[in-house]
Amino acid sequence: MEKGKTLECSVVVPLYNEAKVVDELYSRLTKVMRQTGLTYELIFIEDGSSDNTLELLESIFKKDDHVVVVELRRNFGQTPALAAGFDHANGRIIISMDGDLQHVPEEIPKFLEKLKEGYDVVSGWRENRVDNLVMRKIPSRAANWIASKVSGIDIHDFGTTFKAYKREIIEDLNLYGEMHRFIPALLAGDGVRIVEIPIKNIERPHGTSNYGISRTFRVAFDLITLKFLLGYITRPLHFFGKATLYSFIAAFLLSGYILFDKIFYKVPILVGHGPLALLAIFLLLIGFGFISTGLIGELISRVYFEATPKKIYTVRKTYRS
Repeated sequence: MEKGKTLECSVVVPLYNEAKVVDELYSRLTKVMRQTGLTYELIFIEDGSSDNTLELLESIFKKDDHVVVVELRRNFGQTPALAAGFDHANGRIIISMDGDLQHVPEEIPKFLEKLKEGYDVVSGWRENRVDNLVMRKIPSRAANWIASKVSGIDIHDFGTTFKAYKREIIEDLNLYGEMHRFIPALLAGDGVRIVEIPIKNIERPHGTSNYGISRTFRVAFDLITLKFLLGYITRPLHFFGKATLYSFIAAFLLSGYILFDKIFYKVPILVGHGPLALLAIFLLLIGFGFISTGLIGELISRVYFEATPKKIYTVRKTYRS
């Protein structure tokens, strides 16, 4: 994070094609933060919008020295945008939220109160979601349930960006891929105190969501990555050892079935089970190869980013008073 004067609170908001709500978002955030009595900054991450979001942010920046605008060179996505916001934040408390007004700025004091109680991370919970049942609600509930079991954290809603952190908790956190939704799980191993609070979930006042069904598949792969990071990042051989053991068991059972038919029923292996056996072995090897390659790739990417100062985003310009 950038060095400088430490403020009490930084609000980080990634924006992508949100020109229709920028002025209202800024106005409501400003009103809420003034009411808290805290010294604050509003950090807007302009994530390569194709509309006039940047122009509006520049206008807001010129009239308010509480505003910081970080213009990324292109659309990097939510995780890099949040990482950019965290890196530029100077606040003792850092609050992240979406910029489409589905997150209600007036709920920020609820997060601050929980931090005062001694918690390190406060995570929002969209208890009554307004999303499409089939496309969003069901896949989200399944993913959240799996993430809770994998991480051991009793959280209902990993996916929401609306969270509050004590600065020191995420100061050394490195985000990659699309792992922003699992920040509480990544932090849990450090012994941080995490609490979840219900938040409102309303329809977008303007525009349409940038997420589609394809996001469900990305979340599924992220869950595999999360399991690997939490359980095997320092001992990957144990993970591959288990996978190898399961493969041997499957191969043994399959071979036993084929041999049983051969010995007791005189069924020729190649004639009776040849294609099935070859197909099963082929699919097993291919699946194991893909998963192993993917996880090794995740590990290599983390070694690369940890060993170099390269960020997962690039900044075109930073507007800061």
